[in-house]
Amino acid sequence: MKPDRSAAGDDADDRTRVVGGGTSVASVPRADDGATVAGSGGATGLAATSAADTPTVAPSQRVSADKGGAGLLPIGSRLAEFEVTRIIGQGGFGVVYEAWDPTLERVVAIKEYLPSSLSTRQPGGAVAPLSERHRETFELGMRSFINEARLLAQFDHPSLLKVYRFWQERGTTYMVMPFYRGDTLRQALAAAPPGGVDEGWLLHLMDGVTQALAVMHAAHCYHRDVAPDNIILLEGSGRPVLLDFGAARRVITDKTQAITVILKPGYAPIEQYAEMPDMSQGAWTDVYALAAVMHVAVTGRPPPPSVARLLADSYVPLSGNEALRQRYSAGLLAAIDAGLGVRPETRPQSMAEFRTMLGLDGAATVIRAPAPPSSGARPASTTGAADVVRTPAGPAAMPQAPASSRTALVAAAVAVAAIAAGGGWWVIQGRSSPAVPVGAAPNAPTAPTAQVAQVAQAAAPVSPPLPAPAPATAPPRVVTPAESLLSLAEGATPGFEVSASARKPEVTVGKDKLGFEVRSKREGFVYVYLLSSGGEMYLLFPNLLDKYNKIAAGAALSLPRASWPMNAGGPPGVDQFAVLVSEHERDFGATGLQSEGVFPQFSLPVLSALEATRGKGPPPLLGKPACPAGSPCNDAYGVATFKITER
Repeated sequence: MKPDRSAAGDDADDRTRVVGGGTSVASVPRADDGATVAGSGGATGLAATSAADTPTVAPSQRVSADKGGAGLLPIGSRLAEFEVTRIIGQGGFGVVYEAWDPTLERVVAIKEYLPSSLSTRQPGGAVAPLSERHRETFELGMRSFINEARLLAQFDHPSLLKVYRFWQERGTTYMVMPFYRGDTLRQALAAAPPGGVDEGWLLHLMDGVTQALAVMHAAHCYHRDVAPDNIILLEGSGRPVLLDFGAARRVITDKTQAITVILKPGYAPIEQYAEMPDMSQGAWTDVYALAAVMHVAVTGRPPPPSVARLLADSYVPLSGNEALRQRYSAGLLAAIDAGLGVRPETRPQSMAEFRTMLGLDGAATVIRAPAPPSSGARPASTTGAADVVRTPAGPAAMPQAPASSRTALVAAAVAVAAIAAGGGWWVIQGRSSPAVPVGAAPNAPTAPTAQVAQVAQAAAPVSPPLPAPAPATAPPRVVTPAESLLSLAEGATPGFEVSASARKPEVTVGKDKLGFEVRSKREGFVYVYLLSSGGEMYLLFPNLLDKYNKIAAGAALSLPRASWPMNAGGPPGVDQFAVLVSEHERDFGATGLQSEGVFPQFSLPVLSALEATRGKGPPPLLGKPACPAGSPCNDAYGVATFKITER
């Protein structure tokens, strides 16, 4: 049975809201800031400015149509129902506008596909290729832009960039995103006083980022551009959000593909410079980049470029630095060292494995007791298993460190692409066989391949080799959706009795209606989950048409109500239901629940990723109780399950 989701509605409980303050979403980057640079057809990514910044479009980036470039939309322009109120920033492949949504009365950011080297703005506002010679590349880039929007739209995690909607208009494509306020991690680290960032603060950030990346990886999608300027710390809460997915592309397991990527020296692992049979890209690619981010946070500088390290490794393990060991735990430093292994197989192979090394587990950031240190090592400064990291008001400082003693220079020649704004970025195309872009027709043209140029490196003494990494642990067992559903009963409150039963345990497809009755010994709020015979997971009740879900003690509730009847629509099989009655209303914001129609739907890849990283935490489907601020929160609830077979 698949519920009818045709009556689409807006997400009534959107967690991403505009907060007060004078900062803006993004600004044109400084000469060394690549926050708004994108490639392979992706438009500019959102960034953030400090309160002192005045977001404008730099004069050098104001490209007008009469000079052969693509002009910007004027203030006051209408895009669908949105009104453009300000230009936030422009890169080589697109523009980000601030806009007003009069329907929901909120400020949003709109990203427009507008490659200045390939297109022009016509007098009526439409975008068109500069010439027929540019059309194929322009359309290829637009397909990539659409794929990016589809990619982001399927994810719903507090630390992942959200896409509200996307559409095609005026000969180009637009996507609407939240208007984020805050500083990038790069700005936060730059503003930190000397001494090194606090370990608890850093682990709190890594908790959100690693969980967000795990959600992506469960869908075989890798960010591949994790860096301090692509992580924003939201104003007020300090919650980290991953930005700029212009480099993200879906990767089909065990298939060769040509992937266009954007590289940042110091953060990009060796496998991103050229696809090689023994060094493919995967979750370990983002592990390297995230470890490099942590390296910057604790030392003040990124590690040496990976392409140089492959030839002669100059990386000095942090775990052997006595000054750092006085401030950070041996476990944290060892995890960073492991994540920065030059070859992919020497690193943690998944975010779950990396989280374990960092001492992160469950839904909260927990520092667990580390393994006994090796001979001569200082004991880890982390606390016991029950100690939860407390986040300070702002980032602590990072120690000043000397610049790297050696540098590497990498040059890459590409067939179709150009270096966008920001120093030290390269666009490189893998040499392996091309694959059809996500969402494109099977016969869609693929991007031209690029040739990787020579790598030149300054001579320098070779440092001692890295210690042998620990053997990779086996990947966590995949939890099935049915197991996730049944796990809701794990922490049910004793004595909170709930029962549920179907009116007809067996129904005929195309003939019968589905119905069931819920009873509860205590009053509370009813939530009904459905794992359909087609393998989809829904929050069946409450829904867009029926939001009143309270039940009185000892009362019976018959569902579905008349406003949302359910017919046995197949496919033949078993529909599995779980009914949860909770003392408090519940918040499913961190579960990946997608409210795109009448019945909200749980993303199974997101659910699988949350199960893989929850450890001994509560089931992801449980959500969290929404308790009044300042009052005790007793998370009491009862659970019942039943099945209906469709024949």
